[in-house]
Amino acid sequence: MFKNRREEEEKMRQEGRLPPGQSLTDKFPVLHYGPIPSFNETAWDFRIWGEVEEPLKFNWAEFSKLPRKAMTYDLHCVTRWSKFDTQWEGVSLQSLIDAGSLKIKPAARFVIQRAEYDFSSNLPLEIALSERFMLATHFNIEPLTPEHGFPLRGVVGAIPRLQSDQDVYFWKGAKWLRGLEFTAKDQKGFWEMAGYHNKANIWKEERLG
Repeated sequence: MFKNRREEEEKMRQEGRLPPGQSLTDKFPVLHYGPIPSFNETAWDFRIWGEVEEPLKFNWAEFSKLPRKAMTYDLHCVTRWSKFDTQWEGVSLQSLIDAGSLKIKPAARFVIQRAEYDFSSNLPLEIALSERFMLATHFNIEPLTPEHGFPLRGVVGAIPRLQSDQDVYFWKGAKWLRGLEFTAKDQKGFWEMAGYHNKANIWKEERLG
């Protein structure tokens, strides 16, 4: 098993999919700060506000009816594990724009993910609007488990064989997501304020600020 893992790791490195300092894992490690929040379907909502023409608010039933898309991502954690070809389903911000429900003001430059317990994570607008970011509800066809962010989490992943400066570490997607704030100025998130790098580019190993 160890030999096979090392062979697969070397294969990913040769294909240019394994960033520097990373190691392959078949597991999906659980890493977060604080307790796992409970989910109350009748009380849960998801909001979008800030530098947008009209604020949006969805209850769980409404959010569940939004068009979903499937994406395959390589995940790269700042703790140095990488997991390849993971399958996700969720809502893209571009789909909300295409439907005419989300209209972003020209002043918007960043998207701040607001999650349970006042947790936050920041992304440049161009990454949040790209295919690398998703409001995810499902992993490997199944709904998210509580420890991985049920009912909704932000996911940032690298698209296999499509290396880009928009590829960032996995912490840049917030678990237990409750809203998105579009802003003109950047605001450091929870881990950035704790000393993590603000840009978090995986190819440049931007781990700590």
